[in-house]
Amino acid sequence: MAIVVRKVAMEHVQDTAGIEAAMADEGFGVDDIVALVAKTEGNGGVNDLGRILVDRVLRDFLAREGSGGREAAMRVPIALSGGCPGIISPHINVFARVDDPDPDTEAERLAIGIAMSEAIAPEDIGRPAGVEKVAGGVRLAMRNAGIEDASDIHYVQSKSPLLTTETIADAKSRGHTVATEETMESMSIANATAALGIGYALGEIPMPREDQIGRDFDLYSSVASCSSGNEQVEAQIVVVGNRKGAGGRFRIGHSVMKDAIDTDGIYEAIRNAGLPLGDRPHPSDLGDAVVNCFVKCETDPTGRLRGRRQVSLNDSDVHHTLTTKATVGGVVSAALGDPAVFVSVAALQQGPAGGGMVAAIVDMDKATA
Repeated sequence: MAIVVRKVAMEHVQDTAGIEAAMADEGFGVDDIVALVAKTEGNGGVNDLGRILVDRVLRDFLAREGSGGREAAMRVPIALSGGCPGIISPHINVFARVDDPDPDTEAERLAIGIAMSEAIAPEDIGRPAGVEKVAGGVRLAMRNAGIEDASDIHYVQSKSPLLTTETIADAKSRGHTVATEETMESMSIANATAALGIGYALGEIPMPREDQIGRDFDLYSSVASCSSGNEQVEAQIVVVGNRKGAGGRFRIGHSVMKDAIDTDGIYEAIRNAGLPLGDRPHPSDLGDAVVNCFVKCETDPTGRLRGRRQVSLNDSDVHHTLTTKATVGGVVSAALGDPAVFVSVAALQQGPAGGGMVAAIVDMDKATA
C-alpha cells in the first residue's frame, strides 16, 4: 500500500471534520491512519493543556471510528507541537495507507515507518541512556518503513517525555538524579536527547557524551524534528523517507534553515523533494504541489542574527521560544503562501544553532502537472 499525506485545518480543538473529509477524498479508513502530526493551540509549554486535550480527542476518534478500539488507537503515533503564536494556523497532517494497485517500481515515493521506544525514565533524559533508547526506536521504524539506506530518510518526527516536578520526585525516590530540575528547560533537553538518538541511529553523528547533550551545537541531526510533553513515557517515532516501488504520488526532501530568516533553506527542501524551482522562488511557483513544510527553529544562542543584536533571550515578559516560533512561522508562511505550517521550537541539535531542520512533502502529480 502507498502513503497519502493530507493537511487539514482544525477549526477548534475538538475538530476532526477535516480528517473525515480527507478520508472521503482519498479513500482510506480510520484503520489506515498510521500517524498524525499537528500544530495545536496552547502555550506550547510544560502545562499546555490544549495539546493534551487534542491528543485525547484524536485518540477517542481513532478508538470510536476504528476497528481496534482503544488499544489500537494508543499505538498510533500522535506528535503534537503546542502553541500557534503569531499567524501559525492550527492543523493536522494525516499520514495514511491507500491502495495503489499498479505502483511504479522505479519511482522513489514516500514511505513511512512507526515505532515506540522503550520507556524513557526521568533519569534517562539528557543522558546517553535516553539517546540509545530513541535510537533503538528509530531503527525499528526504519525496518517498519522498509528503508535500508539512512540517506533515504528525510524526516524523523518524535514525541518523547520531558521532566515534571512529579517525575523528578520519582527519580529521586529511586536514588537517581536528573539532568535538570527546571521543567521548562527540560523540554529543550528532552528534544536534544531525542535528536541525537535520531542522528546516531542514522549514522549522522557518533554516540554523544553526556556533556554534549544540549550543549555541543556543532553536533546535530539534519532530519530530526523532536517535540516533548507529558502525554507518554515512550518516544513515539515517525520515520519518513523515499523508497523505490513504494507507490503513491508523494515524495519528501529536506534541508536546513541556517538561521531564522533563511528562506533559501525552505525552498531547497522543496527542491530536494522533487519540485523544480528557479533561483529566486516565489510562493506562486509552488502551486498546490507542496503539502506542508515541517520546520524546527531556535533562538540563536549568541543573541545575534546576521550580525544584528537580538533581545528576546533577555525578555522577562514573553519567553523567547514564543517570539521565535511566531517569527519563523511568519517566515515559512510567507515562503509557502499558507499560514498552516508546522513550525516547532526547542530545536537544540535539530539543525544548526539558531536555525533548524526543514522537511518538505510534495505531491508529485501536481509538481509535474
